[in-house]
Amino acid sequence: MVSYDFTGQSAIVTGGARGIGLAVAKRLSDAGASVSLWDADAAKLAEVAGFFPEDRIHTATIDVTDDAAIDRAAAEVEREFGRIDVLVASAGITGPNTSTWEYPVSDWRRVIDINLTGVFLCDRAVVPYMRAKDRGRIINIASIAGKEGNPNAPAYSASKAGVIGLTKSLGKELAATPITVNCITPAAVKTDIFDQMTPEFIEFMLSKIPMGRFGLVEEIANLVAWLASEDASFSTGAVFDCSGGRATY
Repeated sequence: MVSYDFTGQSAIVTGGARGIGLAVAKRLSDAGASVSLWDADAAKLAEVAGFFPEDRIHTATIDVTDDAAIDRAAAEVEREFGRIDVLVASAGITGPNTSTWEYPVSDWRRVIDINLTGVFLCDRAVVPYMRAKDRGRIINIASIAGKEGNPNAPAYSASKAGVIGLTKSLGKELAATPITVNCITPAAVKTDIFDQMTPEFIEFMLSKIPMGRFGLVEEIANLVAWLASEDASFSTGAVFDCSGGRATY
């Protein structure tokens, strides 16, 4: 494993209590970063906080659709750690698996609100702090579904396509600064989010991956660590696949 040194830096990870978010937070913490875990599940946050050094962990129970709560949490991280160097926007849901014409409007709005608007709100909240320090890394977790569109997952696919577009837009806006903005488009990674999917949809996703297996959260975390490092200083507004060969562009 490539080693990075994030000593003295702080990172916010949304959806940080489980899955990809938790793996990312551990990877950054192991490299010396102070980490703020944001998640809607207060009990799970309290459980996983013990995995981190006591003097380098902060948690916030956050609904990523609540802009005022996000702004308060970002300010709290700044007070706690003195800076915000990295944001990894990982919080998301799948929504139901059904055809577009049968998709409940309420579920559509909820998926878009969490997966896309939530990323926008978190990105928006941290940029002023990064600009003040003239350095930052924003890494949005999208999905291969945002590039290809998965059948029977219209809201999820659309929301992740939106994350890709948001990443490219913000990356260009900040391109003249030392702040980079990139996104990762994983194929299916086996986490608790599978509990929101039908077995048939899970098998469909597996059938699309040439390597014949699901991704590991650690593999996504390793890519995040590189994007958060100084080694990735010339990449911004970019999309990085981690898809076991599924991506075709």
